[in-house]
Amino acid sequence: MPILQRAYIDRGAPSVSPELSGLTDAARPLTFSPMRFLNKSLKAMIPLAVAITTAFSSTTKAEITMLETPPDVKAAPADSVKTASGLASKVLAPGTGEIKPSAADTVTVHYSGWTTDGKLFDSSVKRGQPASFPLDGVIKGWTEGLQLMVEGEKRRFWIPADLAYGESPGGGRPGGLLVFDVELLKIKAAPKPPSVPEDVAAAPESAEKTASGIASRVLTKGTGTTHPKATDQVKVHYSGWTTDGELFDSSVVRNESIVFPLNQVIPGWTEGLQLMVEGEKRRLWIPGKLAYGESPPPGAPAGTLVFDVELLEIVK
Repeated sequence: MPILQRAYIDRGAPSVSPELSGLTDAARPLTFSPMRFLNKSLKAMIPLAVAITTAFSSTTKAEITMLETPPDVKAAPADSVKTASGLASKVLAPGTGEIKPSAADTVTVHYSGWTTDGKLFDSSVKRGQPASFPLDGVIKGWTEGLQLMVEGEKRRFWIPADLAYGESPGGGRPGGLLVFDVELLKIKAAPKPPSVPEDVAAAPESAEKTASGIASRVLTKGTGTTHPKATDQVKVHYSGWTTDGELFDSSVVRNESIVFPLNQVIPGWTEGLQLMVEGEKRRLWIPGKLAYGESPPPGAPAGTLVFDVELLEIVK
């Protein structure tokens, strides 16, 4: 949780059994999320690390088919469709939907994956539970390929090594060309990102200023009367920008509010949120010295940061 005093601590994804180790792309780093508790990180929600369960649902004929080794597992056939990146695919069953997912959307799928020698290395069908995950949190071949699909569609993908794990990935991950049969069950559209504040470049003259250098202005008055203390926990929604208007993190986009101890965050948050009451929305301009500094570790935003914060609850 990088709000901890200018540090960011990745609490990591939950441990997974060896057979569920496939679709995470260890070479692709997580995007920096300065306020987010990472027990729900994108990498913990990928297709092969979604859940471990011993309960199996009733298996349909279509699901049984998804467990059979494809006859064309060695190479994409001539009638497959190829993209500029080298990804090949073939529709096995047309879908019933009309909308295709975007990279930011969350999808629910059933899938099975094979190496080109016909070895099944992972299958949600075999586990009896579909997988749900943000589409921009998986290997490149999946991010690109599933955007070609609509709900209800079944498609076979031949994903080249450079869009998967490479030729010799190690760590138990499958190497080389990989073949997946995927059924797209559901698309959950990602929330729209908040608009860039019109005054993101600098605090206006009318903004309140503290002795430490924090500037703020109230966007929506609160309904509460009590201000949180540094020792309280608070529940908030927030979005954060650099002064050039780049959105670097947002609980609003994730549709996921967070709770944290107010004395364990960057100093600008510890001080700034004590100005607020429950129900209030406030914009904060936090100088680098009260955030992550002017030259923070790689991935952390530098300099003055701008946050829109809604104080949902003071948790005693």
